[in-house]
Amino acid sequence: MLSQLHTRAALAAVGVGLALFSLSASPASQTANSVDFERDIQPILKASCYGCHSKAQAAGQLRLDSKNAAMKGGISGPVIQPGRASESRLVHRLLGLGGEKKMPLGGKPLSEEQVALIRKWIDAGAPWPAQASGEDDGLPKHWAYVKPVRPKVPEVRNKAWVRNPIDNFVLAQLEKEGLSPSPEALRETLIRRLSLDLTGLPPSVAEVDQFLADKDPNAYEKLVDRLLASPHYGERWARPWLDLARYADTNGYEKDRRRSIWKYRDWVIQAFNKDMPFDQFTIEQIAGDMLPNPTTDQLIATGFHRNTMFNEEGGVDKEEAHWENLVDRVNTTGTIWLGTTLACAQCHNHKFDPFSIKDYYRLMAIFNNTRRDVRAYGDTSTKFVEPELELPTPEQARKREQIRSEISALEQALKTMTPELAREKAQWERYVVEAAAHWAALKPAMATSSGGSTLAVQKDSSILASGQNPETDDYVVEAKISQQDVTALRLEALPDPSLPRGGPGRDPYGNFFLSRVDVELVSSSGAKKLQIRKVLVDDGRLNDKKFEQLWSVDASRDEKRLPRQMVLLLDAPAGSPGDTVRVTLHQTSEFGGQGLGRFRLSVTSSPEPERIVGVSAKLRPVLETPAARRTEKQEKDLTDYFLTVAKSLESKRKRLTALRKELDDLGIVTTLVMGEAPTSKPPSAIIRLRGSFTSPGETVYAGVPENLHPLAEGDSPNRLGLARWLVSKENPLVARVTVNRIWEQYFGRGIVETSEDFGTQGARPSHPELLDWLATEFVENGWSFKKLHRLIVTSATYRQSSAATPELLEKDPYNRLLARGARFRVEAEMIRDIALAASGLLSRKIGGPSVFPYQPEGIWDIPYNDDKWEESKGEDRYRRGIYTFIRRTSPYPSMLTFDAPSREVCVVRRVRTNTPLQALTALNDPAFFEAAQAMARRVLREKEAGSDEASRATYAFRLCTSRRPTQEELNQLLAGLRKERDYFARHEDEAERLVGRQPGGSALPQAQKVELAAWTMLSNVLLNLDETLSKE
Repeated sequence: MLSQLHTRAALAAVGVGLALFSLSASPASQTANSVDFERDIQPILKASCYGCHSKAQAAGQLRLDSKNAAMKGGISGPVIQPGRASESRLVHRLLGLGGEKKMPLGGKPLSEEQVALIRKWIDAGAPWPAQASGEDDGLPKHWAYVKPVRPKVPEVRNKAWVRNPIDNFVLAQLEKEGLSPSPEALRETLIRRLSLDLTGLPPSVAEVDQFLADKDPNAYEKLVDRLLASPHYGERWARPWLDLARYADTNGYEKDRRRSIWKYRDWVIQAFNKDMPFDQFTIEQIAGDMLPNPTTDQLIATGFHRNTMFNEEGGVDKEEAHWENLVDRVNTTGTIWLGTTLACAQCHNHKFDPFSIKDYYRLMAIFNNTRRDVRAYGDTSTKFVEPELELPTPEQARKREQIRSEISALEQALKTMTPELAREKAQWERYVVEAAAHWAALKPAMATSSGGSTLAVQKDSSILASGQNPETDDYVVEAKISQQDVTALRLEALPDPSLPRGGPGRDPYGNFFLSRVDVELVSSSGAKKLQIRKVLVDDGRLNDKKFEQLWSVDASRDEKRLPRQMVLLLDAPAGSPGDTVRVTLHQTSEFGGQGLGRFRLSVTSSPEPERIVGVSAKLRPVLETPAARRTEKQEKDLTDYFLTVAKSLESKRKRLTALRKELDDLGIVTTLVMGEAPTSKPPSAIIRLRGSFTSPGETVYAGVPENLHPLAEGDSPNRLGLARWLVSKENPLVARVTVNRIWEQYFGRGIVETSEDFGTQGARPSHPELLDWLATEFVENGWSFKKLHRLIVTSATYRQSSAATPELLEKDPYNRLLARGARFRVEAEMIRDIALAASGLLSRKIGGPSVFPYQPEGIWDIPYNDDKWEESKGEDRYRRGIYTFIRRTSPYPSMLTFDAPSREVCVVRRVRTNTPLQALTALNDPAFFEAAQAMARRVLREKEAGSDEASRATYAFRLCTSRRPTQEELNQLLAGLRKERDYFARHEDEAERLVGRQPGGSALPQAQKVELAAWTMLSNVLLNLDETLSKE
């Protein structure tokens, strides 16, 4: 309402200004009381508006070059209200009202005179003569939003080169450009290229030799089929999907705690291995839980949208945190299945593509009906928590049910009040209340501050701090005791109206941090430090190791500021009447100024000093209220608390604790899943103005974008309906987008280079007919990935040599026309896998929990989380890169160096960089150097390598590149080997450090150490070759 008033006021002010302007305008500039559209308005629209709002380009689906189209408006609705200029969106945008940018964007704003003419024209009814109305032939439709039609396979002159229809499309364009395809790559190159593309692993030397010796005309096709059937195929093709799914092993954000969702990764691998049709693959991930009688695997599949980050920061609004998750789900869905920048519509109607802000929030509504519970956190905040699925073995399930049954019975007993417990509760209340009488407040004789704070002793013997409020401050208080054999010291943190928000601390919210307490006893025999055996508190955090704090209190959520207390139990009774106690309160906070505001010290000789903290600070006022005056809620809260401390129930509590530990020790695997909440109402979402959660707008109901195909008849606007809509044959985008991503993996660049954006601002396809043919072929082949892969890799286009001639480099430097094979560095995970495979260290185990290979120390030293990287043992240390544990705030360093993402958001294509750090990593990272050491041992150990150095060097070269070295390359390898051998013969200590002891623990003779060290250095070089790290 306020924004409407502001807009009206602004328009009124503008109207006054324009009226004044019109009084001073030249009479010659316009007819006395009329505005002529052709003379006055159309020239303005042509000069300033047609560039973005005409038939050539209709941004926001708005055309201003046609009367009918202009009056119809765009994606935001009508922009011209004839007779009501002040209500016309066209005028609002020209003036930049309502917080929106002034039109035309990127151009010179209209003058006051021009805006006045448009206002006057609209107020006159927006007359638009027929002869100037323009053609109303609708909006131009971007190619990607038109359903693909299977194109005719083009004829080509060089028919002998063609192996399948892909080649017809590629060759037709090459012939048009006057280019010829490159020759077929060498067989060693083909098997390595094919093995890396289909399994992510290099072929073994034996596999290369077997392929070279196979004279069957179909040898290549047999190799393709063997690799497609490999269980490692699923691992290789799961990797790019996990980038899209933003899979990670932690929650992200500040705390970035671990999560268990590796079962989803296993599901993806197995889905690819089973060649699950892409439509089914889609439905199970988005809505597997909504299928009839869903299987466990279908539930696991819904982990796809549980890969969103989860914000556990203190003070985060749970509604906003969940909304951020919904935003991520909408954006990710739009990117993966529609190839659109749908995220732009979170804040406003898309400026270039046919998606409105309502479309965006209708999609959000579909995801806004999932099951979620509220969980309380230790920082007193609450979060929405979505479902977690337990996956026990049959034996674990049996034991779990036994334990749960006993736990249930104990929990019931522990919350059931009996007459005996009621009598015990009454005694407990007296016991805790009367404890205060056994404490004597210390009357400070001295109170000083090392940081400059002013400490003033109050009438009740408390001390009030004021004045300076430093980051570090030590309060020293001295007082005489009147008791014999003191057993404990008590520190009370007290509220006070002079403190921020009432205290008891001095930070802006009344909180405090206490780092350490030292207690000394000064008697006639001298001073001695008293040892503290235990510290107890009635509220706050105790022994916070992260911030090196003894006691900290967050009082910011108190409805009414409460006193808190801490009791320090002495190691042994000490002191006599007249002795002096010196207490030093050390206070240090990295956040500054968080000391105690008002406090009081007291001592006791009671043998049970812990009685005073027998109830929480929040419930102490209730306890001190007579039972007859307590409210029902107060009585219930106090009873519930009593049942957690009742001595008669202690054995049951201990048994319950043991059972819960026993349940945890079962080690039942869990995974994150989605679940639909039961509701009779249609799912809805609130539009957030300008994409800000704190600016709510109107409510919209679940649906799909209006300018694409509708939901199928009978499908509901929920996740299952959305999933079916996405893979509908009517969807113009999904098949194109999907085959384009696959193509990009093979050739380094998609047919549409902007594989994440098929919209009007994305790149045009290099081979549009080929893209549509592949899309329709993919669907007609039952959405089979393996058939699509086989089609691509058996084409002559794929089998070309990657050698670039000067002519090709000049005419097509980026190989967009595909006149040669692709050559580029492989992805981060594959670089690791190649090194492990060449060295012989690689574990070929499929699936399972994430692993922790070598990582430099200190990477995980981050605030708010003391989790440690514990290096995996045995074969888990050598698992494939896809299984490496991914922590979003601290990604695995070597993979990050080679452009792996953090998996915080959906990533369609990785940026491929070339930096010196990458070479340094491949040469010096201990994981890679360990591979070099193992490869050297392998070369010296295996019979296949031969016994002479030339044969061994050739074998080592083939392990890395799959081909034999040329004579010149071999000579360079041998020269390098001999140079290293001579060096280590002269520096035996370095050979010792380099080689160390053997895996079995035995030591090597010195000559063997020198030899192994030399081969290690040669292997290190070979593993770092550009050819080793690239796909030729």
